[in-house]
Amino acid sequence: MTIDSTRDAVVGRGIGVGPSSGTPVLPAPSLRGRVTMQQVAAEAGVSISTVSKVINGRYGVSAGTVDHVTRVIDRLGYEASLVARSLRNRRTNVIGVLVMDFEPFSTEVLKGVADAIHGSGYELIAYSAGGHVEARVGWERRSLTRLMGSLVDGAVLVTPTVTDVQADGPVVAVDPHTGPSRLPSVAADNLQGARLGVTHLLELGHTRIGMITGRSDLLSAQQREQGYREALVAAGLRVDETLMRSGGFEPEPAREAARDLLSRPEPPTAVFAANDLSALMTLEVATELGLDVPRQLSVVGFDNIPESALADPPLTTVQQPIRRMGQEATTMLLALISGEEVADVHVTLATSLVLRASTASPRATS
Repeated sequence: MTIDSTRDAVVGRGIGVGPSSGTPVLPAPSLRGRVTMQQVAAEAGVSISTVSKVINGRYGVSAGTVDHVTRVIDRLGYEASLVARSLRNRRTNVIGVLVMDFEPFSTEVLKGVADAIHGSGYELIAYSAGGHVEARVGWERRSLTRLMGSLVDGAVLVTPTVTDVQADGPVVAVDPHTGPSRLPSVAADNLQGARLGVTHLLELGHTRIGMITGRSDLLSAQQREQGYREALVAAGLRVDETLMRSGGFEPEPAREAARDLLSRPEPPTAVFAANDLSALMTLEVATELGLDVPRQLSVVGFDNIPESALADPPLTTVQQPIRRMGQEATTMLLALISGEEVADVHVTLATSLVLRASTASPRATS
């Protein structure tokens, strides 16, 4: 969404006469720039104050004039700027979704937010910090400063690096880096999800199970690594640190981690990846190295993003309800904006295992 800060300007228009009826014919509105209230008044043949009264539902305008002005507003596509709306009503009826970057996880969260505002009367702004490495820490503070108060009534922060933010309105975090804090939050049961994924590989008969870990500053990544370790120990196996590599939840680092892991003299027979992107990179590297999945290598991911079902072979993964996380966070946010009491401001959603074709029992290879 582009926020046009250019001041309103009155645009002169010529008026022609229809050849048969003599009815004044107004030229089609220009698509250049934002339609102003002055333009609406000129098109409707009324004063600017009359247009303002119609827009704000004030008394003193006849029903016929209201209908006429409303039709002109619809035809021209007039919409008051968010800044002007907030100054006038102290409310914009817009919520923001703030993300570090638009990758599969945040995109699914965004879909859930859109589901939740449907029919609510609220609109949505999606704002990205641009994914710049130098902006990673503290990006949410800068983004909230730009948007809160004048453009949005509240915000959903997706995987924020800090949760001690202060803002001019309610804020809810999805998958916060540091876990529950004073900031309301929605997350998945990452610990149990990792246990499910690794236990599945153990039950198939794998004992050399590698892991591609996530970002060390994310609580979810820490919990998934903890779940991996706990599942191995519960099965009576020691954790082999040489079978662990950091992928950082990013495609290229994960690709390098997978190549390093699978090129070992004694590679693992299975890999548990901390997210689906890392698992998909592992599948690609396995293909490049001539490894058959799942006959020679089993792979389990985490997230169940849409791309996981389209992989070759389709990826076995731990599903966290990402879209529902966006819905839950937005429902909580709208309640907070309305001043309602929220019973539970730290919500944890269950995870589950989705079995597909990327896992099988280990077999001897030549």
